Amino acid sequence: MLIGIDASRAARAERTGTEAYSLHLTRAMLSAAPQHRFRLYADRTLAEFGTSNATPRVMPFPRLWTHARLAAEMLLHPPEVLFVPAHVVPLIHPRTVVTVHDLGYLYFPQAHPTLSRMYLDLSTRWSARVAAHVIADSQATRDDLVCHYGLSPDKITVAYPGRDESLRRVDDPSSIEVTRQRYSITGEYLLYIGTLQPRKNLLRLVQAYSNLKSQISNLKSQVSNLKLVLAGSQGWLYDEILAEVKRLGLEGRVVLPGRVADEDKAALLSGAMALVHPSLYEGFGFPVVEAMQCGTPVICSSTSSLPEVAGDAALLVDPLDVDALAQAMAHLLGDADLRRTLVERGYVQAQKFSWLSCATTVLSVLEAAACS
Repeated sequence: MLIGIDASRAARAERTGTEAYSLHLTRAMLSAAPQHRFRLYADRTLAEFGTSNATPRVMPFPRLWTHARLAAEMLLHPPEVLFVPAHVVPLIHPRTVVTVHDLGYLYFPQAHPTLSRMYLDLSTRWSARVAAHVIADSQATRDDLVCHYGLSPDKITVAYPGRDESLRRVDDPSSIEVTRQRYSITGEYLLYIGTLQPRKNLLRLVQAYSNLKSQISNLKSQVSNLKLVLAGSQGWLYDEILAEVKRLGLEGRVVLPGRVADEDKAALLSGAMALVHPSLYEGFGFPVVEAMQCGTPVICSSTSSLPEVAGDAALLVDPLDVDALAQAMAHLLGDADLRRTLVERGYVQAQKFSWLSCATTVLSVLEAAACS
C-alpha cells in the first residue's frame, strides 16, 4: 500500500511539540511497516529517514503550501491514503487520517492572536469532519472533539505520542555545569521548557515564583535563592513576560536563555530541582515526559491531558491559582522524600509512552481507512 505523509512539519529545523511528533512518528511508521511504501511530502529538504520504503517529494511553494501545492499533488498523484500529523487536511485529498493535538484555543481564546485562533478553529473543525478518521493525542482531546465539534467517538482513536528514547538522566556534575554556564545559569533552579507564549501560563508562573519566599519555612540555604529558568523560543506577547519580571523586581533571578539545543536538554533537565509546567491547556505535554526520563520531579497543571500524561508521578495544580502553584513549588523543594518518590514514579510513567506503539496504532487506522 502507498501511504502519503504530510512531512512538512518533520522538515522543520527548529522543533516544538508538533514538529517533534511529526518527525518521531514518521520515523517509527517507516520502521514498523516495511511492507508498505511511503511518500513523504514537504516544502523543504527532508532529513534522511534511513529506510528504503520511503520516497521524499519535496515541493517548495511560497504560500498556502497545504491548500495549494499539496492539494494539487493530491489531485494529480494521490496515494491510497494520506496521513496528516498536524491538524490541517488539504482542500483536495484522498482518504485521509488526521491528528488533532488539542482544542485549547476554544478554552483560552485570549492566549492566541485573533486571526490565528479563528484559523485554528475553522481549519481543525473542517479537517476533523472531512477526514476518514481522526487520531487524538489524549483522551482529553478525544472528549473535546466529541463535545465541541460533534464527532462520533467511533471516528476518533487515541494514540499517545512516544518518548525520545535517547533522552536520559545526566549524572556527571561537570557536564551539567558546562550546560549551566552555556545558558548563564548559576546555582539551583526551577525549569520551564517550551515556547514562551500566553498559553503556557508563564505570567502566573513568574508571579508564583515571586511569592515563593512567603511559602518557604524550612528550605536549606543553598536553594533559598534558586533561579527560575524559562527556556524556549520567544512567542506571541513575549514582552509581557519581560515586563512582569521587571515589575516584580526579579531581574537576575528569572533567567531567559532562549531556545535549548536538543543535545543540551538532558543536562539542563537533570540539573533542575524540578520542571514546572503550568500550561493552561495541552494536547499531550512532551516536557513532562522528558523531565521524568531525566529523573527530574514534575509540577504540572491538573487540566486537559496533563493528568493522563503525568499519572501519579507529578504534583498537579490548578494553573489559574497562583498561590497553589507557589505552595506546590515550596512543598516539593522542602520535601526530599517527595522528590525521590516522584522521580521513581516518573521513570515508570515515562516507559508507558512509545513511538512504536503510537506508530502501530496509527498504521492500523490508516490500513482500515484505505480499505473502507
